[in-house]
Amino acid sequence: MNAADEAKQPGGVRVRRALLTVSDKRGLVDFARGLRELGIEIVSTGGTASTLADAGIETRSVEDYTGFPEILDGRVKTLNPRIYAGLLAVRTNPEHVATLEAQEIEPIDLVCVNLYPFERVSGRRGVDEDEVIENIDIGGPTLIRAAAKNHRYAAVVVSPESYDAVLEELQSSDGHLEAATREALALEAFSYTARYDAAISGWFAEREEDFPGQVTRSYVKVLDLSYGENPHQRAAYYADTRTRTHLLSMVSKLHGKELSFNNLLDLDSGRRLLEEFELPAAVIIKHNNPCGCAIGSSVEEAFEKALATDPLSAFGGVMCFNRPIERGLAERLNSMFVELVFAPSFEGDALEVLQRKENVRLLEDKERRRPQVTEQDVKRVRGGLLVQDRDLSSEAREDMIAVTERTPTEAEWGELLFAWRVAKHVRSNAIVLARELATAGVGAGQMSRVDSVRIAIEKAADAERPLQGSVMASDAFFPFADGPQTAIDAGVRAIIQPGGSKNDPDVVAACNAADVAMVFTSRRHFKH
Repeated sequence: MNAADEAKQPGGVRVRRALLTVSDKRGLVDFARGLRELGIEIVSTGGTASTLADAGIETRSVEDYTGFPEILDGRVKTLNPRIYAGLLAVRTNPEHVATLEAQEIEPIDLVCVNLYPFERVSGRRGVDEDEVIENIDIGGPTLIRAAAKNHRYAAVVVSPESYDAVLEELQSSDGHLEAATREALALEAFSYTARYDAAISGWFAEREEDFPGQVTRSYVKVLDLSYGENPHQRAAYYADTRTRTHLLSMVSKLHGKELSFNNLLDLDSGRRLLEEFELPAAVIIKHNNPCGCAIGSSVEEAFEKALATDPLSAFGGVMCFNRPIERGLAERLNSMFVELVFAPSFEGDALEVLQRKENVRLLEDKERRRPQVTEQDVKRVRGGLLVQDRDLSSEAREDMIAVTERTPTEAEWGELLFAWRVAKHVRSNAIVLARELATAGVGAGQMSRVDSVRIAIEKAADAERPLQGSVMASDAFFPFADGPQTAIDAGVRAIIQPGGSKNDPDVVAACNAADVAMVFTSRRHFKH
């Protein structure tokens, strides 16, 4: 039976000849040995051929197959019409088959290729530009795309993780690969080259301009999620391949139910807020807003202070900590209903205590790298993306201006800076009341800023949190004096806000009349 007849058979393509040229040599020798044991001829290039020869595996050189040598220091190895005719011929097309026979071109049934390590090389600090350029693979992507395009008659393998499954199918079916397998491999191949091209275009874009004319991004699936924002929505989590770290990098799930879409949204908010603090800190997130945040001499103290902000809203919340959890705190958490606990580690028998509840998700964070400062925020809108720089800035005290007759005391300055950092992570319009380095009340996401003030005060009252002597932070300016006046009436003694309203004089006058200190930061922190 000839190749054209075999291509029509339901059993799939018979692999007789394979071209192997890989940068990543993991699993190569075992894969090639398995192919040879099936009687499959291996055609290979320089480095790959040397590795296989050292392992005693017979190969045929690309030069022998093409009749043309590798040139230009290996820049041109596989860019040859004989190779691409052998890959791209439609084997059920009599004219194509006749052309191969007339030109004495041997069909290639399987291509195993992975590419120069551009992502790894370009991501190194201080790497030379010429080295990055040399790691832009040309022949490899072309081979992959050709074999993937012609997957009805050929197979393409780009990942060492696929070797075992491909070999197993070949061994169990007399050297054949089913159509479904070849199509799945083609999908993986086109995704692989798309990621590769996205990395290259991203590297050039970063060098040329902040917001290029075209943005090409690549994401890899990290895990399937239990559901989306609602149970009827499917969901998965993908990580940007260009970032150094991501939400779940170096994070281990030690216990509990599958993660959901909302779990990860809340976890992201909690982690971003935790990054504001070096001291022991605890953050409680509910519906993507902090309903409690505090710093303390210990993480246990910080948690109790954070919880006191709004214990009602903390029910079913996501708990994030920047210090290890010990048994005492574990017992406290175990007495509550929590969705997720995130911490650097769980000491002693703290893990055993928390595992008593079957469903609580326990995440251990071993990531010590910081996010890249160039990382951008991306928000999905209908038919497109909104892209912006991350809001990483934390204004220093020396850049702020006290605009009232009374300046803040040293204690008030500490409270104001704490509240200001928390407010940056609350949905606008954001109001944060703070006392003793803990949130006392949070007003989030209201259309009116004065309504956010009222809600923050009501939250504090519901939790029986005293506001006398507290401070207030607002993520943007107060358009009128009603918001500050409402807070002053509740006991607030110092306020921090960006300033910039045409009514700033009226706002400042209200503070002066009550002997309340006010600080302008000159920068707002909306979070929509």
